Amino acid sequence: MSTLSKRALKIHEKLIEVFGEPVWRNPLPPVNELVSTILSQNTNDTNRDRAYNALRARFAAWEDVRDAPESEVIAAIRPAGLANQKGPRIQNVLRAITEERGSLDLSFLKEQPLEEARGWLMKFNGVGPKTAAIVLCFALGRPAFPVDTHIYRVSGRIGLRPQKMTVEQAHPYLEKLFPPETYYAAHLNLIRLGRQICHARKPDCPNCPIRAVCDFGLANYK
Repeated sequence: MSTLSKRALKIHEKLIEVFGEPVWRNPLPPVNELVSTILSQNTNDTNRDRAYNALRARFAAWEDVRDAPESEVIAAIRPAGLANQKGPRIQNVLRAITEERGSLDLSFLKEQPLEEARGWLMKFNGVGPKTAAIVLCFALGRPAFPVDTHIYRVSGRIGLRPQKMTVEQAHPYLEKLFPPETYYAAHLNLIRLGRQICHARKPDCPNCPIRAVCDFGLANYK
């Protein structure tokens, strides 16, 4: 294990000590998680959930969403923002899955080699590495490490990744850095750290539980 990997593991263990074992919201089936994650793009959890619940209330099944008039899907997901983009994106993904698989059952991805499963999801327009990793990790129990805005910011500030690394590059990089068995908890606890303490504009370093192993914290708070 490299020095940086040992540091990542130490950070994970410290966050478990402080925050405890995190629990993802009620797990969703793969297609549900896929749609929910597309809705989450460029918005917050509250707006995502409002749009998702409205979509589920309006349509009885994902096949109905797939086949509905575009305007009705857009109207239902308006709370998520960018509805004119997300509505057609969701319908196009559902249609593409149906065309290839004959149904909207994604359980086959549990048995595929991980990189094949990731690549299969990412071939759809609007499904990037974060969306694919969330579906794999939380809906299918696969060892994937989603990198959202908070994790990308925090990992750079701590010094776990190169500063000039892109968010797309950060996914495979952080997957190699953290042990697979830590992905679930590390993902959720790093997000919590970013939301509650390691803020974008003014991180609360004096109250940070991992300041002693953070490049920014060590440089600015002795």
